[in-house]
Amino acid sequence: MLKHLYDTDCVTWSPQGKLFQVEYAMEAVKQGSICLGLKSNENVVLCSLKRQPSELAGYQEKQFKIDDHMAIAIAGLTADARVLCKYMRTECLEYKYTYESHHPVGRLVFKVAEKSQHKTQSGAKRPYGVGLLVAGIDPNGVHLFETCPSGNYYEYKCQAIGSRSQAARTYFESWFHLFEKSTLEQLILHGLSALKKAIMEDEELNEKNVEVGILGKNQKFIHLNAQELKEYIQKLETFNANTQIQQE
Repeated sequence: MLKHLYDTDCVTWSPQGKLFQVEYAMEAVKQGSICLGLKSNENVVLCSLKRQPSELAGYQEKQFKIDDHMAIAIAGLTADARVLCKYMRTECLEYKYTYESHHPVGRLVFKVAEKSQHKTQSGAKRPYGVGLLVAGIDPNGVHLFETCPSGNYYEYKCQAIGSRSQAARTYFESWFHLFEKSTLEQLILHGLSALKKAIMEDEELNEKNVEVGILGKNQKFIHLNAQELKEYIQKLETFNANTQIQQE
């Protein structure tokens, strides 16, 4: 049977048991520029590769602060990400107004996943074409979640989404056992190393096309400035050489 008979909305099942509109939304996430996250017992780091539509345009923002204790990195449609970002910020403000404390990270991720899943149950709507990496800290510890357009969500020690993200995940598989006790500097360098594995051969990381956000138990969410990024990128070669020796 023809595929196009079953992909005009997100409530029609194909004979293979698939919802093609949801799969198309997942593909939009895979084609977005890469972002990744990794965490230790004390800190969580988000790294993103920024793109520019043309040489005349600026770089597209890839990370958004939700609250002092939470931030997101996105892959996919930025417009959809802004809608979810606004929703998450509103939920945090309402929770803080009601309970005078920060919104629990896992509970907010569940709300976002539920909101995404509702978009797959109506023929008059479409799924969000964006995936989120949600970094946060609450009394339960340090968290890194991924949300999908399908409504699924998962908690990770480290994860990468977007274009060419498999290379970054392969890097993480070799080193994630060290992340738990790593320092903040080591986490940042591991994140940049994974990002470097995922870019094209003719591309280079620099302070303009890289975005790094950090969050810790004693550190509100901030972005590294251009000078700090430049210093970390310069340390990469030495860091990669040392890790290669450790691996051998």
